[in-house]
Amino acid sequence: MEAAARVIARRGVRGLRVEELAAEAGVSTALIYYHFKDRTGILRQTLEFISDRAERYTRQREAGGEPLSAREELEQALLLELQDTAEVRENSIAWGELRASAVFEPDLREDLARATLVWVQEIAEILGRVQPMGSAVALAGAAERLTALLEGLSVRWLSGCLPLDHARALLTTAIDAEVARLRP
Repeated sequence: MEAAARVIARRGVRGLRVEELAAEAGVSTALIYYHFKDRTGILRQTLEFISDRAERYTRQREAGGEPLSAREELEQALLLELQDTAEVRENSIAWGELRASAVFEPDLREDLARATLVWVQEIAEILGRVQPMGSAVALAGAAERLTALLEGLSVRWLSGCLPLDHARALLTTAIDAEVARLRP
């Protein structure tokens, strides 16, 4: 799955060739087809892999550290998607490639919509702990806006249109605005 994320980040979904993936993973193409059946299976599993990997690096906490407040957890869950590491860059690029390809590949739309919904629900749940009096509709709307903004900021940062520090500052300002908006 790491090899698939790398190849998609480097070549895009349309540039994904099973032979290249097999070479990157150090396995035969037959083994790839055995495990994933077809190209769509590879894409679906890669989407699941990058979603799981993003959850791991946005939920990490130093061992023995103090538990985070709900607000700190919210900031961490969003801001750690904007960090200059190979893993985050690769994940963000692969996610963007999968999202963009869903426009042309209807087979991916449902899986992408489900993964996006899970992410929005996770952020809404954290927002609900930050502002417990927020309505479910308001929490979902705030989570939708924040995750959509994060995706846009990530694309601008990765394409060199926006410095990373500025992207993080814009996201922090948006978090402040959404939290304030949820206050009764």
